[in-house]
Amino acid sequence: MTRVLLAALVLLAAAGCSVTGGGADRTTVVVGYQSKTINTVTAGTLLRSLGYLEKRLGDRYAVEWQDHDTGAPITAKMVAGKIDIGSMGDYPLLINASRTQGVPEARTELISTTGYNLRGGLNMVVVPPGSPATTLADLRGAKVSASVGSAGHGTLVQALEKAGVSGVEVVNHQPAVGASQLEAGGVQAYAQFVAWPGLVVFQGKGRLIYDGSALDVPTFHGVVVRQAYAKEHPEVVDAFLKAQLDATRYLHEHPLEAAETVARITGLPPEVVYLYNGPGGISTFDVTLKPQLKAAHEHDVPFLKRIGDDFAGVDVAAFVNDSYLRKAYGPDYDRDVAATANPAAITGTDPVCGGPVTDPATASELWLDGAATTRPAATPACLLRQIAAARAAGTAVRAAYVPDTVTGTRWFAGHAVWLRAGADFLPFTTAEGAAAYRAAHPDAEPITYEDAVKAAGKGGDT
Repeated sequence: MTRVLLAALVLLAAAGCSVTGGGADRTTVVVGYQSKTINTVTAGTLLRSLGYLEKRLGDRYAVEWQDHDTGAPITAKMVAGKIDIGSMGDYPLLINASRTQGVPEARTELISTTGYNLRGGLNMVVVPPGSPATTLADLRGAKVSASVGSAGHGTLVQALEKAGVSGVEVVNHQPAVGASQLEAGGVQAYAQFVAWPGLVVFQGKGRLIYDGSALDVPTFHGVVVRQAYAKEHPEVVDAFLKAQLDATRYLHEHPLEAAETVARITGLPPEVVYLYNGPGGISTFDVTLKPQLKAAHEHDVPFLKRIGDDFAGVDVAAFVNDSYLRKAYGPDYDRDVAATANPAAITGTDPVCGGPVTDPATASELWLDGAATTRPAATPACLLRQIAAARAAGTAVRAAYVPDTVTGTRWFAGHAVWLRAGADFLPFTTAEGAAAYRAAHPDAEPITYEDAVKAAGKGGDT
């Protein structure tokens, strides 16, 4: 009976939104997205701002964009036939598949990726700046804010299990509410997905204690479509995927402009958007459905069963459908599926150390106040030298980015944990990561960010 009623609701909803007013018959395409989940911008915020989808669809279609904080309401509306295409994170994607797979009229398919991080760096755990906690083990008995069923929640559950930590109470919050609770002292930690951890740290309201890259399990966001809708309107799906490719290309070619556009629309600081979406960013923007991401979905299913009592499981192989993307992408699809290097690399010539910037494992980036472009640095030490030179010239630093020495996670230089080994300066996203490195490299010594800048500016002399 439930399936019959749900099927009827889907058909009625679809029929009710197929024509717009104004006297002209135009098929409405309803797209659900999360404006502040900036790993989905090429299928949401940036795509919408560029108008690429509308241009490809032409006058026969009207696009209705619906913005949500998380993937859950998008899934609910897809079940009801009120959203045709949606984007969300890996755990919400599995929930989406679980909720819809039993109802043919509502069943969805994963048709593309927006962005990913092969180690899991898009999800993080933050504590208040004054918290004594430095590891997940320090959260025993604590309340941790998370959006239940989200990618951030999934990472937290897996990370706690891997660390053997129990006794943590998860409090279900929308991301913005959880951030407020962290600041007010209502919770002791905050586990969320891109871009919330970076935002909280950038605002000085939190300190990172767990980088999802330590879990070394891929995390990603992707695009789903109602299967019945795709079969009825394959031309819309083709237009959407080609428009997403257009937006991805724009992001790679105009990273700073794209970050500023997303920041203006969402209210997020451009420096935070650029942390994730810039060259060498935490997120790799690539639409292809890679086998590593499919394997990660299979890996996540058991953890999601533990999180949600009503999670029925998912046939991941049946959920993933790359046929639409293959057609839209063209003959290079298989080649690019196999590629995992970030297509948006930090390049150019280091203005202080000299020479080309070529190694993504050490490439860093400086954004000076008032500058129209950023400046590349070959290594974190070279970046520190640039910062010292800028300060000496009276130029303020807007943002500085460095890769974690071990995981490669891009992070704010001023919020990184630094070690010094001889003339080298090594940044880490967390104190735990730095401690693990020191255990294997006893010659590395802790150094504050400010002391590192001063020492690098003197050529390494203290």
